[in-house]
Amino acid sequence: MTAFDVPSDSTTDAASPAVRRLANVDDAAVRGLAELLIDCVEGGASVSFLQPLSLQKASAFWRRVGDDVAAGGRALFVAEDDRGTVGTVQLVLDLPENQPHRADVSKLLVHRRARRQGLGAALMRAAEAHARAVGRSLLVLDTASADAERLYARLGWQLAGVIPRYALLPNGEPCATSYFYRDLGAA
Repeated sequence: MTAFDVPSDSTTDAASPAVRRLANVDDAAVRGLAELLIDCVEGGASVSFLQPLSLQKASAFWRRVGDDVAAGGRALFVAEDDRGTVGTVQLVLDLPENQPHRADVSKLLVHRRARRQGLGAALMRAAEAHARAVGRSLLVLDTASADAERLYARLGWQLAGVIPRYALLPNGEPCATSYFYRDLGAA
């Protein structure tokens, strides 16, 4: 195991793609992450982008994320299969100074070909384990996906509330957003 691998118990079974933390985001990682983001947006995921999402725009987003990873402002986890990047999640660590105990979980993405195989749960467990390792005891996230809501509830996350018409789906329709938190100190 390298310094950036996640322990093997973070995946659900031996057939699941391994989850690892990226220390830097090179061009190949940007390309794989951009293709994953495009697949999710094309599939209707409300993750800050509207359709159609170009490879150029998706790549620019991941380059900015990569800059933040390099600066230590976030941790980026990925899962890959023999065809490429199939999942990712971010742990945003660069928060205001009065919130040193907290982190935001962002952009849990699973490629449509890899869904319903436990990968979302494995990515979330990796993010939670890293949060604990860096002294973060309270995590917050938001979602506009009923499937993701069920996953988070199964993993012990608590619904804090729902905001109507908070964001737009990729097709431009308004959608509600649910906010969740997880107190790792109580877990």
